[in-house]
Amino acid sequence: MAKLPLFSPIFGIRPASQARAQEIIAPPYDVLNSEEARELAKGKPNSFLHVSKAEIDLPPGTDVYSEAVYKKAAENFERMLKGGLLVREGRPCFYAYRLKMGEHVQTGLMVGACVDDYDAGRIRRHEFTRPVKEDDRVNQIKFVKAQTGPGIIAFKPVPEIDAVIRKNVKKEPLFSAAGPGGVVHTLWLIDDPADIKTVSEASEKQKTVYIADGHHRSAAASRVKKFMVESRGAAHKGDEPYNVYLAAAFPVNEMKIWDYNRVVKDLNGLGPERFLAELKKSFSVTEAGGRAKPAARREFGLYLGGKWYLLKPTVKTPTMREDPVKALDVSVLSDLALDRVLGIKDLRKSDRVDFVGGIRGLAELEKRVDSGEMAAAFTLFPTSLDELISVADDGQVMPPKSTWFEPKLADGVVSNPLL
Repeated sequence: MAKLPLFSPIFGIRPASQARAQEIIAPPYDVLNSEEARELAKGKPNSFLHVSKAEIDLPPGTDVYSEAVYKKAAENFERMLKGGLLVREGRPCFYAYRLKMGEHVQTGLMVGACVDDYDAGRIRRHEFTRPVKEDDRVNQIKFVKAQTGPGIIAFKPVPEIDAVIRKNVKKEPLFSAAGPGGVVHTLWLIDDPADIKTVSEASEKQKTVYIADGHHRSAAASRVKKFMVESRGAAHKGDEPYNVYLAAAFPVNEMKIWDYNRVVKDLNGLGPERFLAELKKSFSVTEAGGRAKPAARREFGLYLGGKWYLLKPTVKTPTMREDPVKALDVSVLSDLALDRVLGIKDLRKSDRVDFVGGIRGLAELEKRVDSGEMAAAFTLFPTSLDELISVADDGQVMPPKSTWFEPKLADGVVSNPLL
């Protein structure tokens, strides 16, 4: 059989109506812990959290990676299908998907991204995955028999795809529902055969696209495909739903990356004055009049002892051409401050540093330092999509917690069945 296109239509499983969508859609599984999910789902029997965080329906303390959790997720998903809360499309289709958060609006497509293209590196990665998180997604998909949470793919604008989206968002949506944080999720069906052909063929013109978020979902879908091919043997044809993985694909010019700030638990045995003196060996340090929110690359804010400071490197730092990873602001801060002054060598393993998404604001950083929980906070200018693309194109990976995408997708908007 011929290779599938980069973007294929899917037999989407989605909320049956506007009212059902408002009941069902939920935050992504990985932004809540079990206690937060249990609290959020109270009195909401149809929340998708009963699928994505099924431990909430089991005794507190249940191992979130136990088989009982995956079985409960499958049971809840099947209940929602049989009860008509969720419906499966009768034929493969695309969806236009819009997120609106305040003044920010981004519109893209829900697609089936070709697993073979992921395996070949055409769908490019920029992060390492953790085996335990991959295993979790693999087990979730196998038991539920569907991919229930989309990854995010960023692609360079394609006029033909843009035209299909603009045409279809003029129609009545399947639903428009408010999710967590006041984000409005709107979904339109794209089922016209000509539109489907246009999107599939236009996607093939893309040499590369980029995983913005959802590296574990993508890696898990690849592993599940291998499992399905092996287990089905001669029955495998190459066009089954498991040959693609669920993705929300957005043009890069519509996406927004927020700052991803750092808080540190201690000053590595240094007093505040000595700490500032050490920083001055690599940065200019000036006291800020108010909160120090960087306005450009190579600016950093520091909150220490109730005061804000603005830091700018006074030593040479790498350019993107020299090394796209070391040139990132997150790398510069790590090299010159977290490593050189604080002795924090490995952000993946150190328990002396934590990360705070910019959506939470600088007041959250002040709160964590003023409470005594943390000793200091650093603010950064957001990593750009161009920087992300440069790292991915160079075959490298980003440092931990380099990008924070908002608005977040919702789970339960669309799922992709295995068969």
